[in-house]
Amino acid sequence: MILQALSEYYTRLEEDPETDIAPFGFSRQKISFEVVLEKDGSLNGIFDVSERVEKKTVPKSLIVLGGAKPSGSGLNPCVLWDNSGYMLGYKPDDKKPDRTLESFEAFRDKHLKLEKTIDDPEFSAVCRFLENWNPAEAESHEVLKEIKNGFGVFRIQGQKPIHHVHENETVQKWWVQQLTPGDSDDTNRGQCLVTGDFAPLARLHEPKIKGVWGAQSSGATIVSFNFDATTSYGKEQSYNSPVSERAAFQYCTALNRLLMRDSRQRIQVGDASTVFWTEKPTQGESVVAQMFDSVAVEDEATKSKLHAILESIRSGKHPPELGEKNTKFYVLGLSPNAARISIRFWFVSTLGEMLDHLKDHFSDLEMKRSFDHDPEFPSIWQILKETARETKDIPPLLGGSLIRAILYGSSYPALLAASVMRRIRADSEVDYLRAAILKAWLNHNSRHNINPLKKEIAVTLDIERPEPAYHMGRLFASLEKAQEDALPGINATIMDRYFSAASSTPASVFPRLIRLSQHHLGKLEIGSKIYHEKIIQQIFGNIDGFPTHLNLKDQGLFAIGYYHQRQDFFTKKSSPNDTQEKE
Repeated sequence: MILQALSEYYTRLEEDPETDIAPFGFSRQKISFEVVLEKDGSLNGIFDVSERVEKKTVPKSLIVLGGAKPSGSGLNPCVLWDNSGYMLGYKPDDKKPDRTLESFEAFRDKHLKLEKTIDDPEFSAVCRFLENWNPAEAESHEVLKEIKNGFGVFRIQGQKPIHHVHENETVQKWWVQQLTPGDSDDTNRGQCLVTGDFAPLARLHEPKIKGVWGAQSSGATIVSFNFDATTSYGKEQSYNSPVSERAAFQYCTALNRLLMRDSRQRIQVGDASTVFWTEKPTQGESVVAQMFDSVAVEDEATKSKLHAILESIRSGKHPPELGEKNTKFYVLGLSPNAARISIRFWFVSTLGEMLDHLKDHFSDLEMKRSFDHDPEFPSIWQILKETARETKDIPPLLGGSLIRAILYGSSYPALLAASVMRRIRADSEVDYLRAAILKAWLNHNSRHNINPLKKEIAVTLDIERPEPAYHMGRLFASLEKAQEDALPGINATIMDRYFSAASSTPASVFPRLIRLSQHHLGKLEIGSKIYHEKIIQQIFGNIDGFPTHLNLKDQGLFAIGYYHQRQDFFTKKSSPNDTQEKE
């Protein structure tokens, strides 16, 4: 199903002239230089063709003949493109000059053997150049020393319209003919599992997949077999999973396009490189990535538009600009695994269902913010950052589990709440986002009958909640506020010393805190003292006693009660002589 969906996505891209995706038998490569020849094959010059993009110099992206540069220790020259070692017999700071010379000779001989078959003046000009080129001359071309790495191509000076030799119509026609297999005995043919067609099968699925965070930079594979235990019925390597060469090329090329660094359809969630796409062109497939990674959006106009879309989704509406509700929507999460790629999660739904799940997610996260700069629609990455002191300490499997829960509408992992509570205890701080995460975890899982609540947690203070743990958090916030009012400018409050114990083993701490509060209340002026006493008495009416231990659910309620009460102190009242509670 995954390979089929990616193959169909490739077909969609191929039919769109604006995507300029490489057709079967070709590949898009990073070209750093071009060797410009006269029509007789003499050298005109060697030029750097790198481009300036956002203050950075990057190689030019061109579609060339064949797939990615073949790996391995053998000689493997390409046709009409390659690195400077093969094309010119030269590498800067070359440690193996003899090997480089052999590479050039293999490149030259391959082209000379093809000259009569291709029978084209431009290709012949390249052959004349290769016949007469002396690799020792490359040293005088400074541009090669500056480029160092990268691939090159050939161009004939004066040809109109300007094009490279591998883009020549005759050369292209010849190359496509080579891709049509004959009926020779050495062609392994079979029924493709992706298309159902009877066609030549891929021994290796190429081009290799690049762009998966943590995987090999040279590329990795989703489908591969390289040990004897997988050999069955005489099938070896990828013939165990018969996929045609064309289908393998299509799904690999489509996935590489989705995983490109500047792709608007990918995000990084923990160790999972996650890509999104729809069965037909929609704005939703790029906007969804921004929804999950809104921090990466820098343009203010785009931010404003995205915020409006998210508000619309949270209110239960379906923004028409995202596409039709019944449009199929795909999400694929990939993680590195040695030379292979692991499928972390695979989600197939519709835009309508996906937006319904996003509505639940953002509604569950909704919480009264402490400051205007607090994220109203926090990204996945902002949520994950609240689970660890440093990025490297974020539980590696948590990101994948969280995004899977959001997209599937399933329960959130307990590890999310446990990690956030651990950070709260370590930092002695319950901020907006941590409280919002705990609220989302409790509300969302309650709908799945996991730690069910008697009613959903509200966005702001709820003095009528039934759970004592929530009111214990409120009580702790009230005792802290009394201390702060009694001792203005105090460096450390009971939050710094007692929150961890109060939120996990309240019976061991609260009796001491209540006795301490009498001392603090005694220092207050009469009006302020009455104000605090009334709040504390009202809260006590919801607490029957202090248990010896609170489970994770109750710890989350405690933290939310604390946050709600603190927010109520600083936002609801204008005068300390006014009561905060509705009597």
